[in-house]
Amino acid sequence: MKVVIAIGANLAGPDPLTGALVSPSATCDAAVEALRATPGLEIVSVSPWYESEPIPPSGQPPYINGVVVGKTSLSPVVLLDTLHHIEAQFGRQRSVVNAARTLDLDLIDAGGLIRTEGRPLLPHPRATQRAFVLLPLRDVWPDWRDPLTKRTVEDLVSALPPQTIRRLTP
Repeated sequence: MKVVIAIGANLAGPDPLTGALVSPSATCDAAVEALRATPGLEIVSVSPWYESEPIPPSGQPPYINGVVVGKTSLSPVVLLDTLHHIEAQFGRQRSVVNAARTLDLDLIDAGGLIRTEGRPLLPHPRATQRAFVLLPLRDVWPDWRDPLTKRTVEDLVSALPPQTIRRLTP
């Protein structure tokens, strides 16, 4: 099954191997490697990184965001649990909604499945409203369509309200 996973961070967090604090950018890079090391998940492509302002605006530091596309034999529930485990390894603590975080891994799409109840909700309920998901997704899967509306990623990007985001150069 083809999957889309969004990656984001806006706080320094611990490197799972050394415990040293690393930047949000380094955390995102390390999260890709953690995903690559996940049994049952093959990473097919990794987007460029973007820097974006928090949504909703909150005075938090900017986020580093990107998207990976992969193939998996894991069920959506097992994959979500795996993503939460990786987040915890990088110091993620769940507190209030939209809090700053050391790492955020969101399952955006899992084989076009539509799940409106239970966990995980699929496709991710706010993904089509976020430039920090859609712009990197367009970079790595320009033919992606929202499973609910069948709209193309390009159409969804064109319909976004203004959001502060910029592509980072490698």
